[in-house]
Amino acid sequence: MSAAAQVTDATFDQEVIASEVPVLVDFWAPWCGPCRMVAPVVDEIASQYEGKVKVVKINTDDNPSVANKYGIRSIPTLMIFKGGQKVDTVVGAVPKTTLANTLDKYL
Repeated sequence: MSAAAQVTDATFDQEVIASEVPVLVDFWAPWCGPCRMVAPVVDEIASQYEGKVKVVKINTDDNPSVANKYGIRSIPTLMIFKGGQKVDTVVGAVPKTTLANTLDKYL
């Protein structure tokens, strides 16, 4: 079971925009190889930052309106939201240290 919660177009605002803590959003799709490569890293981040950062995943195939709203052109795209605003974006399968260092800027 993934440590990251699944969100949808319907639950995105409630889970991400209204969150009290920073949120890491993983935009992914099941057919995407790099998405599968970065998934364990996202889960590790979810465990490591539990209580400090909310980590969620959104399937761009099933939830196109959020992906379109944020201009997702390639996946995986990892976005960080704080206070309801997008504050940073990491595109591609990146090492855990890159993701952790990016998150640490917003804690």
